[in-house]
Amino acid sequence: MPKRKSPDGLDIKLLVGKPVDGFTLADQWRYAGVWVALELYTPQTLPMRLIAAAGASAGECIAQLRKQGLDPERFEYRPLAQP
Repeated sequence: MPKRKSPDGLDIKLLVGKPVDGFTLADQWRYAGVWVALELYTPQTLPMRLIAAAGASAGECIAQLRKQGLDPERFEYRPLAQP
């Protein structure tokens, strides 16, 4: 399987499994604009807020989640912001 890269050539596959709030300032700048999927908070799940998928668009994240057998409706999608 080819590595997924952001438009500027970064290996965004490395983001999967990382906590969204644990990025360094350099990482925040490096990955700004990359879309990520995070499990939605519900009182029943209390997700750890780890990145479940990353890509150039929300649609790419949804496709990755489906390949993993996960329900895309249980996730929120957002681009990572600049610091």
